[in-house]
Amino acid sequence: MIEKQDGPFEFRDIEVEEPRPDEVLVRMVATGICATDAHVRAQRMATPLPVVLGHEGAGVVERTGSAVTSVAPGDHVVLSFHSCGRCKPCVSGHAAYCDDVWAANFAGARLDGSNGLHTVGGPGTGPEPRGHFFGQSSFSTYALTHQRNTIKVPADLPLEVMAPLGCGLQTGAGAVLKALAVPVGASLAVFGVGAVGLAAVMAARVAGAAVIVAVDVDADRLALARELGATHTVDPGLVGDLAAALRAIEERGMEYVLDTSGRAENLNAGVGALAPMGRFGFVAFHEGAGAVVDAGRLAAGQSLQGIIQGDAVSPLLINELAELYRAGRFPIDRLLSFYDFTDINTAFDDAGSGRITKAVLRFTSPE
Repeated sequence: MIEKQDGPFEFRDIEVEEPRPDEVLVRMVATGICATDAHVRAQRMATPLPVVLGHEGAGVVERTGSAVTSVAPGDHVVLSFHSCGRCKPCVSGHAAYCDDVWAANFAGARLDGSNGLHTVGGPGTGPEPRGHFFGQSSFSTYALTHQRNTIKVPADLPLEVMAPLGCGLQTGAGAVLKALAVPVGASLAVFGVGAVGLAAVMAARVAGAAVIVAVDVDADRLALARELGATHTVDPGLVGDLAAALRAIEERGMEYVLDTSGRAENLNAGVGALAPMGRFGFVAFHEGAGAVVDAGRLAAGQSLQGIIQGDAVSPLLINELAELYRAGRFPIDRLLSFYDFTDINTAFDDAGSGRITKAVLRFTSPE
């Protein structure tokens, strides 16, 4: 768990409550590390501390509550984001925009305010850990999840590869396949080709996009993007005008732009590169000087769209991506570096430095 801002991950014994009627106890096999975990660790997102983080978990169902019908003990599952299931976005198939998205994923508690994680020995024996991060808190050997965010996946596929589908890869692929719905023959530029951006590149190839431009300053990642489906690559550090460089590839402009970086200069360059009626999707917040767009620059029918979790119906998209992986069309494994759970601090350091694309922690092998 994280006990203080920017502190190391500390290993503590905790007690996990028995599942409530709508909950699931999952024995963890693997979990991805995502930038959102790092944001909370640094308290750029105000989840209360101490907390057990982790939100790209995969494991085997141990026990289920009495009302759970979607999974059973022994099932292999991927854990994704949580939602209330009752508000208008949820019931209309857009749970990523749940009215209670903050409380469900970042408050460190169940939606009723209770907490299923406790200090061994009871109150007064140590700091009480907060749990239920993204409805899972999967940096733990067991996770207490909800039936809504516990997704059965084929048992013959490796859980250590499936784990990052729960957030980062779902976000990138869903942005292309679902939120933007990039059609066959379209042009797309992806700004930032870390794990999320590379998932978008792979998804664009699946979608049949004709022009797929990867934009990044890391030569190795640009090379990998080429191997995974990018038709063109651009290093912004080597061009004077990024929007002009994109228009040199596609003269009328890009029909779709996806930004995964949150950098203000990419917001402006992406808007400048849009074709008439082009769409700019972003999965990271744009902050700082220059992160403002004059509405007049969108006068030719262009639009901006914020995207959370790829606007995915997770049980559908995660299994769709799993089958694409099986078919060799969505090679998740090309992005992954594996670490033992006990090496979590090293994994975070390597991920934060950019030395690796996607870190996955491994607990055990499934039985």
